Amino acid sequence: MQLTIPEHYDPKLSVRQTQEAIRYIRETFQDEFGKELNLSRLSAPMMLEKSTGLNDNLNGYETPVSFTMQEMPGKTIEIVHSLAKWKRWALGHFQFGVHEGLYTNMNAIRKDEELDNIHSIYVDQWDWEKVITKEERTTETLKTTVRQIFKVIKHMEHEVWYKYPEAVHHLPDEIHFVTTQELEDRWPDYTPKQREDAITKELGCVFLMQIGGKMKSGKIHDGRAADYDDWKLNGDILFWYEPLQKALEISSMGIRVDAKAMAEQLKAADQEERLSLPYHKMIMGEELPFTIGGGIGQSRLCMLLLGRAHVGEVQASVWPQDMLDQCAAAGINIL
Repeated sequence: MQLTIPEHYDPKLSVRQTQEAIRYIRETFQDEFGKELNLSRLSAPMMLEKSTGLNDNLNGYETPVSFTMQEMPGKTIEIVHSLAKWKRWALGHFQFGVHEGLYTNMNAIRKDEELDNIHSIYVDQWDWEKVITKEERTTETLKTTVRQIFKVIKHMEHEVWYKYPEAVHHLPDEIHFVTTQELEDRWPDYTPKQREDAITKELGCVFLMQIGGKMKSGKIHDGRAADYDDWKLNGDILFWYEPLQKALEISSMGIRVDAKAMAEQLKAADQEERLSLPYHKMIMGEELPFTIGGGIGQSRLCMLLLGRAHVGEVQASVWPQDMLDQCAAAGINIL
């Protein structure tokens, strides 16, 4: 467990005012975001059957919360880590057309998360996915979509400022694009997180591209599941977050794998056995649409726009008692 306590912290809003602001941000953002990217809202599962291969296995070492059902003997049910693969299946299953997409309120449990100011075992995000053509699997498509998302986030800053001028955290006016290799070349002796902090402090907001594959050093910047993002066409939206003096990730997203990319990435990750799962067979057989998608943290966005010191101020989760005690002493109101 790690915890940062900002000096002279003032949340500006009471707990009840904060709850009102959270409702406003969540409802307004999803409407604006859906319009900007041409996305329809769909209901989504909290759990998936393990044998479908639809659950997100994140970095590969996290284990999902799982259980068995009386009515389905011999089947393991998993609480979702995210809906990265389910969304692409849903776009095909519900016959979405090119440039149409979906978003959903995704609630997950990641029990292996290391807790700190911005990480919780409870994950709430807008998971979204959009159909593109094979020819649109390009860096330019990725950058255009990132700019659309940044535009909506900036719009939300102005909306929150109008309603809560004393509480809004002001954001940079531009998003910059940089690759993990460019960061390694510039700061070879830094850790990946130190590189993220350095570049976001310098530029304010960046989209850090090409996460998951090996860099020139033979190392990876950060882990990514091998079977949904194309490691050459993905990235994270990062803001420099002054209250915590660090980079704050708001979104992880990317153009999804085609058959070639998935086969190469599963081989690199030594996970080729996953090719036998139903979802993976559909990708290899090109039975699912080509897509771009990602997740946008709901609590993270509220935290960013309201300048909060701890994600527990904008979501209800479970925290160690010593963390709760330290937060209470610092005026950080954990829900």
